[in-house]
Amino acid sequence: MGEGLFQPMHLLLILGIAILIFGPSKLAGLGKGLGEGIKNFKSAIKDGEEKPTDKPPEQKV
Repeated sequence: MGEGLFQPMHLLLILGIAILIFGPSKLAGLGKGLGEGIKNFKSAIKDGEEKPTDKPPEQKV
């Protein structure tokens, strides 16, 4: 197999250890919270891009 840290067996081992430490329900809640955080971040970015930029009023000389 290839060299490197993120081989499939390594990822399965890390997932297994995480399930042993936190438990399945805690990991489900963590995943849900992470997903909601990413969703809120994307919507905030999208809202910032949709706002029109206001130009300052022109000054008369």
